Amino acid sequence: MAKEKILVIGASGQIGVELTLALRKIYGNANVVASDLREENELLKGSGPYVSLDVMNKEMLHVQVIRQNITQIYLLAAILSATGEKNPGLAWHLNMQGLLNVLDIAREEKLNKVYWPSSIAVFGPTSPKKNCPQQTIIEPITVYGISKYAGEFWCNYFHQRYGVDVRSIRYPGLISYKSAPGGGTTDYAIEIFHEALEHKHYKCFLKEDTYLPMMYMPDAISATIRLMEAPAEKISVRTSYNVSAISFSPKEIAAEIKKHIPDFTINYSPDYRQAIADSWPQSIDDSVARNDWGWKHEYDLSAMSADMLQNL
Repeated sequence: MAKEKILVIGASGQIGVELTLALRKIYGNANVVASDLREENELLKGSGPYVSLDVMNKEMLHVQVIRQNITQIYLLAAILSATGEKNPGLAWHLNMQGLLNVLDIAREEKLNKVYWPSSIAVFGPTSPKKNCPQQTIIEPITVYGISKYAGEFWCNYFHQRYGVDVRSIRYPGLISYKSAPGGGTTDYAIEIFHEALEHKHYKCFLKEDTYLPMMYMPDAISATIRLMEAPAEKISVRTSYNVSAISFSPKEIAAEIKKHIPDFTINYSPDYRQAIADSWPQSIDDSVARNDWGWKHEYDLSAMSADMLQNL
């Protein structure tokens, strides 16, 4: 088997840091090139090569891919849901053009594989709220969701038309202690741990009974790598796979934290993010991913909460 050389774009972000470290464990430090517009994340320093890279600069990106003999690209650079609503034009431009640049280079250089994350943000108010299926009504209402849904079709198009092996997961809300959240609507589930430990109080920007699909970062990383390592003939979905782990509300996660920090208190002050959360499903049916490439999650709410508090 030829040696894989992987480029991670957006490596200093919430998913990027942990995914880069996980890939370096598997493929060797030197074979995973981290890149970002921002400074190199502290956790990545000294663990392997790092280049400063703007995914919007296609020529620069192309040069790097050739120079580093890249065979796979993981494209994680994006503007997320809550941040995107503040500057819709920029969010659309970055999320779309970045993907098209990568897909185009992948086609030209005949790369082995491309990974690009989608999100539960593709779903909208008309999608089923409970056990939202792989194929369903999708009418997103945020610019982030619109860009992810359009991106799913671009991935599918480049696969059908040019044979680019591009794979994708619709991430639920992701919770991690290693790197800061990136401006998403589900970020309350990370903030709440920090606030609980520091101030024993959290003011939540969502209502107490807002159920959202969530996943602990180790499960998200394991899903991503499992999908990418699956044989191509096992991949039946070339838009993006539903994956799911846990669904909970702010009230439930607060109750879980109280088990560890008895004097923790929470109050609720919903803002513009409530409307975004209300437009998404409360739970996701991911049976296609489980059947196709053996996806399964490890962390439930209590295991995740205990691990978060211990590590923070």
